[in-house]
Amino acid sequence: MSIAKDTMADIIARQPDDSSYDEILRELAYARMIQRGLDDADNGRTVSDDTMKRKIESWRN
Repeated sequence: MSIAKDTMADIIARQPDDSSYDEILRELAYARMIQRGLDDADNGRTVSDDTMKRKIESWRN
């Protein structure tokens, strides 16, 4: 099995038996978002706290 399928199967197996389809999809999407964020951080695709603070402050104007 591929790593992606193994990861998805593990996430699904850890869900309660009464989980809805939507709840399982949310968990899968959440795990994917976390992994993408970690990949971005590993590859230097991040924004400094100061830069983000300035961007957020600019939204208020």
